[in-house]
Amino acid sequence: MAVDINMKDFGKRVKRINKRHRKLSNGYIPSVNHDGLIVAKVRRSGPRFPWKGLALCFLAFFAFKGFLLSQLGQTTYDERIGSLSSGTYIEKAGAYAMSADPVTAWVATQIRTVLR
Repeated sequence: MAVDINMKDFGKRVKRINKRHRKLSNGYIPSVNHDGLIVAKVRRSGPRFPWKGLALCFLAFFAFKGFLLSQLGQTTYDERIGSLSSGTYIEKAGAYAMSADPVTAWVATQIRTVLR
């Protein structure tokens, strides 16, 4: 018995439609084509790295360091970092992370101008 070529094409179309339906069932994003047609695009699955959260953590860390530097003053801040750097390895790592850098100094001057 010979299989009709149209039946093969139909089977391929059904397989393709079912595959797309499975992908869209995990989530989709509606978008508009260049001609105005609304098309459902497959949402990318899998874990993504939270870049915005990481940037927000860095921003908050530098703001905290700048606030400490502006409130304590440069000499007191350096003394506390010096005493921290003479401790254990974890305290030395903390002293390195909390050391005053140009970004921290700039943030401290900005905070000083706002608060005073």
